[in-house]
Amino acid sequence: MNVKPIVKSDIEIAQASEMKPITEIAEKIGLIEDDLELFGKYKAKLSAETLKKLSTKESGKIILVTSINPTPAGEGKSTVTVGLADAFNRLGKKAMVAMREPSLGPTMGIKGGATGGGYSQVLPMEDINLHFTGDLHAITTANNALAALIDNHLQQGNLLNIDQRRIVWKRALDLNDRALRKIVIGLGGPVQGVPREDGFDITVASEIMAVLCLASDLQNLKERLGKMVIAYNYDKQPVTVADLGVEGALTLLLKEAVKPNLVQTIEHTPALVHGGPFANIAHGCNSVIATAAASKLADYVVTEAGFGADLGAEKFLNIKARTEGIDPEAVVIVATIRALKMHGGLSKPELGKEDTEALTRGFANLKKHIETIECFGLPYVVAINRFISDSENEIATLTDLCSGAGIPVALTEVWEKGGQGGLELAQKLLGILDEKAAKFSHLYDLSLPLEEKILTVAQTVYGATKVEYSTKAKKQIKDFESFGWGVLPVCMAKTQYSLSDDPSKLGRPSDFTITIRELKPSIGAGFIVALTGDVMTMPGLPKTPAAMNMDVDEEGNAVGLF
Repeated sequence: MNVKPIVKSDIEIAQASEMKPITEIAEKIGLIEDDLELFGKYKAKLSAETLKKLSTKESGKIILVTSINPTPAGEGKSTVTVGLADAFNRLGKKAMVAMREPSLGPTMGIKGGATGGGYSQVLPMEDINLHFTGDLHAITTANNALAALIDNHLQQGNLLNIDQRRIVWKRALDLNDRALRKIVIGLGGPVQGVPREDGFDITVASEIMAVLCLASDLQNLKERLGKMVIAYNYDKQPVTVADLGVEGALTLLLKEAVKPNLVQTIEHTPALVHGGPFANIAHGCNSVIATAAASKLADYVVTEAGFGADLGAEKFLNIKARTEGIDPEAVVIVATIRALKMHGGLSKPELGKEDTEALTRGFANLKKHIETIECFGLPYVVAINRFISDSENEIATLTDLCSGAGIPVALTEVWEKGGQGGLELAQKLLGILDEKAAKFSHLYDLSLPLEEKILTVAQTVYGATKVEYSTKAKKQIKDFESFGWGVLPVCMAKTQYSLSDDPSKLGRPSDFTITIRELKPSIGAGFIVALTGDVMTMPGLPKTPAAMNMDVDEEGNAVGLF
């Protein structure tokens, strides 16, 4: 009789793993206890003095991990990110991880957390996926303090002449709550405030999150916060946080949150986990401060960008990499046989059966993402993230498809084997880094008009034929360029599931149009958001949220987190 092996859940693996004191982890990268601000035994922030001290050091090599378009089958990008850094350390290289912080919305909704999986996780997994060091709560508070100050300004005479119908700043909550997307506030008479329409975004969609993740230091954070547009006045001119005069108060609320968090992987590789803007709404990368600090502390930094290369990687390379010292040297493109079979036409229930024809059809999605990375002039390796259901024939088929097209590829088994399962990928990357110097360049020049930047991304990265604009979007482009915002990069808000703006079009769609329905100024962050399709800034919960399976035992341990 065949007995199926018992597969531990991510949280069971994490809880069974032995952590080292964070001071020991810090010693691996040349830090002492005085360089840290401790949050218990296993978490710490890097102090402001430490960050200043690191700024003069030489930078290591940054490796960006991205993927194909995600599917419900899962890709394991965070898992590969962690496993690759562990593999580098197994090879005697000084490596670190730089990752995003999870949002409670997806954690308690459907997507799950962002600490990796199996034996390639960052720890303490429970803390990181829940309240961690309070960074997201600080961002939520700063966001809502600004909202309260705007409404108080209206109540106290409105000296800035703000048009209450044109307030663009929303309140925020780090949970999925569709009922808060559209609300009315200020009801109940004159003493209760000025009645107006409002709404909530999820915290990771707040511009303050994007600002914190793109700021270079505390002073730059304050400057960026001051530039955020909160409303328009009756003359239809933008009103900023600096006009309201509260950038100092917001910075005060964020002065601890701006410091990156040091934790460890299961194999005790140092990891900086800091910030986490949504990749299909904002730019989807961890903080510049954390990535830069990691590059000063290690010879190799493995970092990730949210969702597929059409979203996270494009924004990392066109937005985050315009920050000095954040240019990557190589890219890993994560693909799974399961996901490629879905892109090849199979439904999720069909993924357990071998189907090399569907896999071959789905390969077109991977090929498009490879072409995108090549357009940036970066060397890359495809990581086949192996699942237990993958057949040897399917693995051979995908390997042959890559090899036949001259695509460097490595089989990756980091979920099951930790860093040991990432050695092939690490060795191939080291070989590429030795052989090829990156000739990195951005896809567009900032001096181009907004429409040309959007068209460049749509055609080069998505494969679209053309771009169309709503009447509202056309007017906004004209207005934004008149305000001097036309020199900013564009941040495309698009579904993660498809190269197009239609989530049902899997694989590599062709002959499609990208429709821009609205633009949103994120002047503090330093980009213009172009909204396509039905992308929501406040997600809703599924019929059966992940929270339904969560609990805590008598000893205070999390149960059913994943």
